[in-house]
Formats: sequence, C-alpha cells, structure tokens
Amino acid sequence: MNKLKLAACFSFLSLALLATENVFSQNAALAKKSVISKKKAGQVQGQDVFEYTLQNKTGMQVQLLTYGAAITNIVTPDKYGEMSSVVLGLDSLSHYAGKENSLMGSTVGRVANRIANKKFSLDGHEYTLSSDIHGGVNGFDKRIWKAKEVTKKNELAVEMSYLSKDDEEGFPGNLLVTVTFTLKNNNDLVIDYKATTDKATPLVLTNHTYFNLSGGRDSKALNTELTVLADQFLEYGDGSMPTGKILNVKETPFDFTSPKTIAKDIEKVQQYTNGYDVTFALRNQTGKLALAAKVFEPISGRELEVYTTEPGVVFYSGNWLSEKVKGRNGVPYTKNGAFCLETQHYPNSINTPAFPNTVLRPQETFTSQTIYRFLVRK
Repeated sequence: MNKLKLAACFSFLSLALLATENVFSQNAALAKKSVISKKKAGQVQGQDVFEYTLQNKTGMQVQLLTYGAAITNIVTPDKYGEMSSVVLGLDSLSHYAGKENSLMGSTVGRVANRIANKKFSLDGHEYTLSSDIHGGVNGFDKRIWKAKEVTKKNELAVEMSYLSKDDEEGFPGNLLVTVTFTLKNNNDLVIDYKATTDKATPLVLTNHTYFNLSGGRDSKALNTELTVLADQFLEYGDGSMPTGKILNVKETPFDFTSPKTIAKDIEKVQQYTNGYDVTFALRNQTGKLALAAKVFEPISGRELEVYTTEPGVVFYSGNWLSEKVKGRNGVPYTKNGAFCLETQHYPNSINTPAFPNTVLRPQETFTSQTIYRFLVRK
C-alpha cells in the first residue's frame, strides 16, 4: 500500500472513530437527561386512558396511568446497579379496570380506608355512602383523571385532576382534586395532593402502591425490615375498623420503633386477622413534612424512606394477595408478596371526634405531601 492510500485509510478510520465517539457521547448525554413520554393505553367506559413514563437523570423510571391516577411501575437500581421494578403491577389496562385489581398503585378517595356503617353526619345532615371503604363502589381508583405534563425546577412531573361531583358515591360537594407526581433527580418520588370544595365534605387521600424492594428476587416481602416512627397505633375490631382507642405499640406485635422484619411477629397478628393492616399514629402531628417510615430489603440492598405531612400511615402486609391473580409479566401474586405504606388521616375520623379533623370546607384548600425516597445500602 502506498503512502497516499495509507494516509487516506488512517483519515477514514479517524473519522469513523470520531463519529462513533460522538454517538456514544450523545447516548451518554441522553441517558443523563430527564425525559417524559406519553402514550395511549386504551379506553375505559369509552374514554381514553393514557400512560406516562418519567425518567430522571440517574435512569430511575416511574410509570403512571390516568385510570385511577395510578402508579403502575417504579424501576430503581439495586446495590449492584441493576435496574428492576420495585412495585407490583398489571400487564394491561383491562386488568387495571377489572375486578381483580386490588387498588394497585391507585389514588384512593374521596375518603380512603373506612367509614363505619357507610354513614356519617355533617352540619346537621346524615349521609349514606355506597360502601364503607375506600371512597365507595366507584371511588377515585376507578375514575379517569385528566393529566398534563408540568416542569418543576428542571424536574419532570405529571399533574392529574378529577372533579368529584356532588353526591358522587353519597358524598356532599363538588370536589376538585389534583395529584402531582414529581420524579426528582435524587430518586425521590414526590406526591402532592390539593383539593377544594363548594360544600363541606370529609376528605382522606392516599396512594395504594404495593412495594417489593427485592426487584423480583424474593416472591415474599417478609424478610424486609421495617421501621415506623410511631409509638402508638389505632386499635381495631372486626373488618379492621378502628374502635376509637389509640394504644401504645410497646410489647405488642405492632412495635416497629426499631428495625424489624415483617415476618418476625406476623403470626401473632394473624391470631386476630390475616396479617398487618394497621394505622400508626405518627410521632409527627404538626402537619409539616417529616420522616414516617424506613424500609430495608437485604437481598437487593434497596432502602425506602417515607416522608409525609399526614398524621398517620397504614401498614398493610399484602394479606389478601392471591396466586389466582397474575401480575406483571404473568407472574402470580402471592400472599405477603408486597407491602403498602399508605400515608393518610385516620380511618373513620368523620365519626370519631377525638381523631384529627378530615372535613374540608368551602374557601379552604386541602394540601398534603408524601415523598417516597429510594436509596441503596451497599
């Protein structure tokens, strides 16, 4: 090969390497860029339902559905840097809209949790609801929410809104609710709730995501360690309905004041019910954001911290998850295969004057914030 041809060959090779380097640089830049995408998931009751995917600069992803304002997937790294899902989900919109959906990742309201006997009195009027639990037969988890993308301090978010009309499921007042999901670059998932009404109404909002921090390596969540910053819990009777008494956790199976696996005392709880489904009265009762719970999963090294402005958190140990129901990728659910930490006001507060107030009135604005912070212990 003569010198001219050799020089041309090296020149071509240099250009090729430069082009390849540019491609890698572009891909690397893309991987570090926050992105949001939207696609149509299908229809429910003749209305379009959309799925949003948020990805932050670290590669963490959160998927949302406008049906039920639901979190359908959260993908985070483990201690080895491997990305995998840390929440239960379903494969299709038809499954989310089906009877076997156990509030999977849904926004729950108008009043999450329980109201005794489906009745309450407010300002001299008695109201009868369609159900005693989770906002009625067709609560917020079964409604189609409007959504829009919003940018908050260079971090991506989706704001979902729903107008719950007067007498919906038996509740008074036209209630406008917005829930904003923000994925931050430090791997915080922030949920901001806001609501206004034209008539006094009870209001308790929460999110019902099922967590399994092993990322699929353990079909159960029983070896997960939980700490709850609460010295008291709500005594409950049949059907997990609070009795109105607030008891100390000390020397009970409900003591999670120091790290303890979910499995350790669950059999003691199962003497009375099918597992943990308990409301903790948090130490923080100020209405300001504070740490409520910490979780550690030993196989993956993942940690979860839960912060909230709410006075309570419900710990549910997935007692009624059934292998008869198939979740994401056709994998069957299993009892205790996941847990929920639902930040909220206390159940049946509207009928229990000693509990913190849950009545929202005209001219008032309800606000609440919960943060799910994902970390890794190496």
